Amino acid sequence: MYLLGYDIGSSSVKACLVEAESGKVIASDFSPKVEMQIIAKKPGWAEQDPESWWINLKHAHKSVMKQSGVNAEEIKAIGISWQMHGLVLVDKRKNVLRPAIIWCDSRAVPYGEKAFEAIGKEKCLSRLLNSPGNFTASKLAWVKENEPCIYERTDKLMLPGDYIGMRLTNDIVTTVEGLSEGVFWDFKENRISEDVMKYFGFEQSFIPEIKPAFGIQGGVSAGAARELGLREGVPVCYRAGDQPNNALSLNVFNPGEIASTAGTSGVVYGVLGQVNHDPLSRVNTFAHVNHTEKDTRLGVLLCINGTGILNSWIKRNVVSAGVSYNDMNNLASRSPIGSKGLSIIPFGNGAERILENRETGCSVHGVNFNIHNQSDIIRAAQEGIVFSFRYGMEIMAEMGIDIHIIRAGNANMFLSPVFRQTLAGISGATIELYDTDGAAGAAKGAGIGAGIYKNNKEAFASLEKLAVIDPDPKTGTQYGDAYERWKTHLDN
Repeated sequence: MYLLGYDIGSSSVKACLVEAESGKVIASDFSPKVEMQIIAKKPGWAEQDPESWWINLKHAHKSVMKQSGVNAEEIKAIGISWQMHGLVLVDKRKNVLRPAIIWCDSRAVPYGEKAFEAIGKEKCLSRLLNSPGNFTASKLAWVKENEPCIYERTDKLMLPGDYIGMRLTNDIVTTVEGLSEGVFWDFKENRISEDVMKYFGFEQSFIPEIKPAFGIQGGVSAGAARELGLREGVPVCYRAGDQPNNALSLNVFNPGEIASTAGTSGVVYGVLGQVNHDPLSRVNTFAHVNHTEKDTRLGVLLCINGTGILNSWIKRNVVSAGVSYNDMNNLASRSPIGSKGLSIIPFGNGAERILENRETGCSVHGVNFNIHNQSDIIRAAQEGIVFSFRYGMEIMAEMGIDIHIIRAGNANMFLSPVFRQTLAGISGATIELYDTDGAAGAAKGAGIGAGIYKNNKEAFASLEKLAVIDPDPKTGTQYGDAYERWKTHLDN
């Protein structure tokens, strides 16, 4: 018996096949092998063609099935994870009306700010737990004003994972978790926000049918079964945005538990057992995967847009051709803590939430042509990313969240010893690395949703801890000095 998970990222689409009984990953792959195209027709814009997600899902899926040799009849449930806050619009025939406006697109910021003022700060934060900001609802408001012909043809709005669910099942459904990340959900009334829908003038019919995050959300259609070589009717039993799902994949379900990831964007994600929010909405609070009206489980999301994308930019534009990420990590380790006084502000991927939606851009400070080299640039970039994490953690601390242990998958920026050691050193937290990823988490989430696992404890009993990185008290002052210098450049 096997479980199938898909993770729809902005860089690639991952597929993973998990043996349900042992919890072991049998096969996994991703597509494309180079980063997926992000369309940016104007500064601050970021779009992707949803069809490209489906095409790459098929490539990754077929590779996984070929690797494993598993009979498709043995796949019992499917789970979906996706890049958060995106907007996909379809007409009554389920045709996509325009490219998806994805998470790092900042064009909708003014629309969210006006809504925040009009609806009222207190009402937004107490009910939505966020300002409408640059989230899905505000992106739809931009379409309504700037592309009225598209808006008039719209039948349903979806998050990226809802679109993949539609392609799999031919049904359009969503979840409270998904609606909350789009800032459509009123946590006080436990329903679609009348304030948001009324202010923006959205049609109630745009909202898909709401299903639980865990449970049967539809079965694989005949058409999708033919495209993927699956059995018709295989249930889709779980869906969640990538950060709640990343927390799930690390078995982070309960108040006080912390998960992190550092891919294209970087995240620290903590679970709360009570309704809370940041008064400046610099970090965000959404429904966690196991949130219910009876048992409050909210995820506090610190997101840094300019994370791994800075590292990849340096790989493409600074280091020599053929230098791998592992080579870059080795080069970074040759530079001392603080990168000889070099500081990099990493915010070059759109408006940053922790900066109250300001778009400062990426900047380099303190370059000395006589002492700095390639190693210093690479290290300063990685330190700058970590320092942005610390900056956001200070906001989380103001909300009463104490961070002592951070769980993360052994992937992306966490593969870098410099990144891990800097994060432990500047936060004072112990870093625990696990052998998991979002696609594997989505597969196990499907197992919970299908009732194959009784609970999360059973689902993640096989989760393997790979490494523990403790902060070194001898280097704390060095990291602290470098951080204070970095902060000075940010504030100026």
